[in-house]
Amino acid sequence: DVQLVESGGGSVQTGGSLSVSCTVSRGTYSTYCMAWFRQAPGKEREGVAVIDGAGTTAYTQSVKDRFTISQVNNTLYLQMNGLKPEDSAMYYCAADRALGGITPIEALAAPLAFGYWGHGTQVTV
Repeated sequence: DVQLVESGGGSVQTGGSLSVSCTVSRGTYSTYCMAWFRQAPGKEREGVAVIDGAGTTAYTQSVKDRFTISQVNNTLYLQMNGLKPEDSAMYYCAADRALGGITPIEALAAPLAFGYWGHGTQVTV
């Protein structure tokens, strides 16, 4: 089965920067559609950023111009700048072979579009 292994995360002061990454292992395909979701205590899981197989990206409004998602081979990155306390959450990597006909923007609200998930990495601001 496909495995997603996250790394990075940690604690940073308000306004600081942090980077998290996620590597796909045991994958059959050469490219995957991938995303970062986050979940804070007592809140629903929220789509943060998505990148599809063509490199098209989408971001939730609250992180636009602060976060950057990128993918190199089968490793997903999320560069987070200008971090705010409300960015504190467990960040999860998600992947699937394709988005099933939905756009990256639609995928932000569709965690079920992703069949593979990492265990999460904590980001605290």
